[in-house]
Amino acid sequence: MKRLIKYIKYFCFLIVAAIAGKVSAQQDPNYTQYMYNMSVVNPAYALTDNDLIQAGLLYRAQWVGSVGGPTTGTLFGHMSFTDRMQGGVSIVHDEIGDVVQETNFYVDYAYVLPMGKSNALSFGIKAGFTSFSTDFSGFVFSDPLPDPSFAENRSSFFPNVGLGTFFFGDNYYVGLSSPNILQSEHIRDNDGVFSSAQEELHLYLTGGYVFALSENLKLKPAFLANQVMDSPISLDVTANLLFNDKFEIGASYGFENEAAALVNFKVTDYLRIGYAYDYLFSNLGRFNNGSHEVMLLLDLNRTGNGYDKSPRFF
Repeated sequence: MKRLIKYIKYFCFLIVAAIAGKVSAQQDPNYTQYMYNMSVVNPAYALTDNDLIQAGLLYRAQWVGSVGGPTTGTLFGHMSFTDRMQGGVSIVHDEIGDVVQETNFYVDYAYVLPMGKSNALSFGIKAGFTSFSTDFSGFVFSDPLPDPSFAENRSSFFPNVGLGTFFFGDNYYVGLSSPNILQSEHIRDNDGVFSSAQEELHLYLTGGYVFALSENLKLKPAFLANQVMDSPISLDVTANLLFNDKFEIGASYGFENEAAALVNFKVTDYLRIGYAYDYLFSNLGRFNNGSHEVMLLLDLNRTGNGYDKSPRFF
């Protein structure tokens, strides 16, 4: 136990130390179905079944109906290499209208330490790059002297790394991570004129549990807290009900005046389809029709029977 506490202290110190700095805005994509997209947020995400190959596709259209509403497409895969080593890849593509495009490609590596028969602690690192570009050619300026920030199109390419830790069992998990540690500059300050923006650091705390209410009914509470220093903590709390390990319905509340409804279906033994709808209660909600999120999740078994023998809840 002392050794476990020492590992956790050291790794949490590395993550917290990595985010020490002045940051002021939230930039990473938001996900309502984050419990099924965990490897994108935390590189230490690990599977309980070493025979399982997990892959997923998620598309989110945010603030539908507003001009230039952001869209995010995510593709990810994760598998075990040995009893102790797991890893995967993720590709995240963001667009803001026809102006801003950003693509992130990451490779994850996680090392898993067994903690008894049913528990494990993993430490993870992700490394990759970001491609960022802007196109202001369609802008129409009302001022005779437009903002210098929009005077020219920009294209940049920069590396990044992330850290995470993940403690989990068959029916629960808790994780701490910072998926983007390097503060790469998108915009430079030239004599007080800002012509780009800076990639800011995010710290994520996540957790979830599965309560068996009966043989065919399970309650799945989960949460995701996102901290950007010098900004308020963003907290989402979710509660889902799972029927017969096949049909799931739930609701989510974000403490930034946002609520969501979630549903997903186990179409086959290895394919799950999910949908989420978000609505803002703030003034911004008056200018859009909410956000839509669609998910496809594949659970394949390498032993040849094509599916995970025990349900994968997260």
